[in-house]
Amino acid sequence: MLGIEKIHHIAIICSDYERSKRFYTEILGFEIVAETYRQERQSYKLDLSLAGQYVIELFSFPAPPPRVSRPEAAGLRHLAFQVADIEAATAFLQEKNVITEAIRTDEFTRKRFTFFSDPDGLPLELYEK
Repeated sequence: MLGIEKIHHIAIICSDYERSKRFYTEILGFEIVAETYRQERQSYKLDLSLAGQYVIELFSFPAPPPRVSRPEAAGLRHLAFQVADIEAATAFLQEKNVITEAIRTDEFTRKRFTFFSDPDGLPLELYEK
């Protein structure tokens, strides 16, 4: 048996490091664990945590190629974040000029959710617990 215990982290490559750093820290509320500039790769690596748990590695590289993310392209579909109050979370994002879709209800779980995008168009979801 492989023995996977949990997801360790999610790696995201951004096109504008400072813009994405502000988005993930100032808007989404992730905390910086470490920030490293790798001169040989001309790349930043930003380690981010949520509630003390290491979650995201944010990378920058010179001129990364665009990745198709919508509609329904093969590969990672979206990254979902659980929230207690989806209306309050959506209102907060909209106050920060982040466009969100209308809140919908999952037909199977009956839970409410909505989608928005990071600065590079990566689909992100808020899912109400």
